[in-house]
Order: sequence, then structure tokens, then C-alpha cells
Amino acid sequence: MRIILFTGKGGVGKTTTAAATALKAAQSGLKTLVFSTDPAHSLSDALDLELTPEPTQIAPNLWGQEFDVYYSMKKHWGNMRQLMLTIFKWQGMENVVAEELSVLPGMEEASAFLWLEKFYREDDYDLIVIDSAPTGETLTLLSLPQVTQSWLTKAFPGQKFAIKTLGKVVRRTTGVPLDKGYEEIQRLFDKLEVIQKVFQDPDVCSIRIVANPERMVIQEAKRAYTYLQLYGYNVDAVIVNRVLPEELNDNAFFSKYIKSQTQYLQDIEDSFSPLPIFKVGHLGEEVFGMDLLEKIGNTIYEDQNPAEIFHNEKPFIIEDSKDFFKIKIKVPFIGEDDFKLNKYGDEIILSLGNRRKSIILPRFTNFLKLFSYAYTEPWLTILLKREK
Repeated sequence: MRIILFTGKGGVGKTTTAAATALKAAQSGLKTLVFSTDPAHSLSDALDLELTPEPTQIAPNLWGQEFDVYYSMKKHWGNMRQLMLTIFKWQGMENVVAEELSVLPGMEEASAFLWLEKFYREDDYDLIVIDSAPTGETLTLLSLPQVTQSWLTKAFPGQKFAIKTLGKVVRRTTGVPLDKGYEEIQRLFDKLEVIQKVFQDPDVCSIRIVANPERMVIQEAKRAYTYLQLYGYNVDAVIVNRVLPEELNDNAFFSKYIKSQTQYLQDIEDSFSPLPIFKVGHLGEEVFGMDLLEKIGNTIYEDQNPAEIFHNEKPFIIEDSKDFFKIKIKVPFIGEDDFKLNKYGDEIILSLGNRRKSIILPRFTNFLKLFSYAYTEPWLTILLKREK
């Protein structure tokens, strides 16, 4: 099975790109599911078809599913939520407060993850295409297992034996399955860990960043790329959507936009190289329905298989140590004196001749100082020092 997840800033065209990819794959003979984790439910609009919380066949070899929070939480979290609700009530909390706290951080995202674990385990599809929520929610989803496990450990320190033992008594007297709830928690975390390892396997999962040739969108795409690298996820392509044709440069109304678009496209090439970069021209109309999605899929991939792994190499590596934060960037074919490097807040600026490469770092690097850097073909190594 292959899994491809599309991410990017809200409004860049993730949904249409994901749907077009899924349709192209299905037409090539792959049994494909396009699965939307975005609560905005725009996948139905893009396909111009009604989807349900369960996989629904919408074309030959193509199934679609739109994530429904309440349906999924009821399906995956019943006994566990009852366990937490009851424990909080035992601790003297009012009903309303206990009800609120019984919803684990990331429960919605985890429900989406559990669907994916189910699909992977049952192996019914050749390809799963994920239309994710905007970048921030995607990163929350991908880092979820550690976050939720940490929260749960702090919420119930050392209570495993007590919950399981007392839970059996409570179930016999009240019918509330506390012990079953705790067992469900363990099973759920096992599943979350399994699917996270699947997502971190570059031979199975690829992440594709969708962007527009606009400054704010590109900045968020760079930051998403850095975080995805930090978490160990393989990004195999960037898709630049809604590119206006150069012919509009002669139009006074569009000329200024075309000029800035040209600069931003060059920035994308410089910043994301050696990742493959696919461009999709602006169609000049609202995109929905199979015909337009087929057109977009053919524009992006042409004769290539959309399920192909287009890139599987880390262009930069981030390592954490006791005193330093080490960044290794692959920059081939330069001499030791051919570049300059500066750090501004959470951004590294690498100047190569008349070109500048901007590397957006995690926000906490604001508080780290540039200590040193060195170049050994083809790696540039940067050390950021923690302040004591």
C-alpha cells in the first residue's frame, strides 16, 4: 500500500489537488481511496458528489470518504471516554467540567489516524490519498501519539492497576465498563504508534506540499517542510497551484502580479530544490467535478504514475544534543568561500553568489545563537548554541 498526504496553507487547493491525484491513480488501475480529514468537508464539493463517514465508491477503482468527528469519536472512543468521564467525577469535578476534560487533546485527529490504521491493516486499497486540514492541524495529527501519551501519563500517574481492578467492581455494580475503557486506551495507543511508524516509512508514505506563488503561502510551506523533516516524514514533491500564464504580463491589470509571481516561483525552486516541483496553471474557473479534476491530474503528472515516490532523500538533517542544535544542509558543488551565512530569528539565510536560500527553522530556535558553521562536500553543518 502507498499513502500520500497533501498539506499546505488553507485555501491553496489541497483538496482539488488530492482529488485529482486520486482520480488519476484510479484511472491508471490502482484501487484508491481519497480520505479527507478536513472538517470543512470540501472534498464532496470538489468531487461534486455526496460522501459519507464511511468509504463510498464514486468511480471505477475510486472510493471517497469524508471524516466526521462525531461519528468517528463514537466509533473509536466510546469506552475510553466513559472511563475518563467517570474518573474525573470521582475526583469531585462537576458534571460539565468532567464532560469537557473527558475529551483527550487531539481526540479528533486521533480518530482520523485510527481510520488510517484500519485501512493499512486490512490492506484493501493500493493507494490512500489524504486531503488533510491546513498545515497546523496536519502537524498536530502527525505528532499526536507522543502528545496524547504524555497527557494521559500525567493525568493518570500510577493508576493502571487501580483502574483495572476497581473497574471490574464498578462494572459489576453499575454497568460502567471502566476496565474495558482502560484496555481500549492501551489498544488505541498501540494502533497510533503503528500508523505513525507507517507514516515515517518513506517506502510507504509521502507528503506533498501544495502552495501558491505568494509570499505568505511560501513562508508557511517552508516552515511545514522544516517541521516535517524534523519529525522524520518524507516530503517527495511540491505542487504549485494556480500559476497564471506569462502571456498576461502584457495586460496592465495583471503585469504587477506576474512580475511578483516570477520571483516567487524562483524562490520556490531555490528553496525546495532538489524536490520535484509540479506546476498547475490557473484554470480561470471554479474547480469541481470529475472532468476538471481529470484535467488537473493530467497537468500535474502527465504520463507519470501519481503513486510513484518522486523523492526519497533528506536535503537537510536536524539533530538535537545537550548544548547544540546541529543542522546539516546538502549543498553540492560549492567552494568553502562561495557562500555567506546569517541567522535572523528563526530563519537561516544562505547566500550563494547572487542567490539566497532561506531556511525556516522551528520557532524555538529564536532563542539559539549561531555558534559556527563548516562545509565538507556536499554538507554544510551549522551549530546553534543553547544559551545557559
